Amino acid sequence: MNFDFANKYIHPIHKDGYVFIICFAIGALLLNAISGFLGTIGFILTAWCVYFFRNPVRYVPQDRNLVVSPADGMVVDICSARPPAELDLSLDKEFVRVSIYLSIFDVHIQRAPVAGVIDRIEYNPGKFISAAEEKASDDNERNSLLIKTDNGRLIPVVQIAGYISRRILCWVKEGKILAPGERFGLIRFGSRVDLYLPEGITPKVAVGQRMIGGETIIADFNNHNEPVEVKEV
Repeated sequence: MNFDFANKYIHPIHKDGYVFIICFAIGALLLNAISGFLGTIGFILTAWCVYFFRNPVRYVPQDRNLVVSPADGMVVDICSARPPAELDLSLDKEFVRVSIYLSIFDVHIQRAPVAGVIDRIEYNPGKFISAAEEKASDDNERNSLLIKTDNGRLIPVVQIAGYISRRILCWVKEGKILAPGERFGLIRFGSRVDLYLPEGITPKVAVGQRMIGGETIIADFNNHNEPVEVKEV
């Protein structure tokens, strides 16, 4: 098999997906016993389920001044906004919020946008309106992480449930030290991830741009343009 093809299209499956894949496969077999047409639909859905839970390797920039995308998907909004109230930052100034919408065809693993320690994690129950809508940032169920960098910058990143997603998974705890691009969570199925940049940091991305979690550079604290080292994560 061509290595480039395998590296691009064949990925490990995250362990949290196995139970869903098995259930889809059993359902497909049962449907196939009733009707070949229904069975075909069931097997297509099973293949989609395998695709949904893929967990690809990424090549993460290792410059600690860079902010990388916390998720795959499309940038649907860039605006000034305050981080979720439950983080209780008590700051007078707003952040720049970059909102990334994850469709059911995107990788749903979330990754650390910067290196740092998790200062706080807060879960907030809410609604399940479409994650593509701006009000989803305020109204939907969410899990907020506050990452503190080595130089004291506070970077909030928020996992937000969507219309058909009903489970936000976060595998890390407060006090955990994260490397840039390190996996920290997963949302199923269809969701949104908000990243908040401190005042004065200008995003290097635009609305409508596709993001690759752990690889796409969203911002540079020092506005450097030199090539950076990457690491497989």
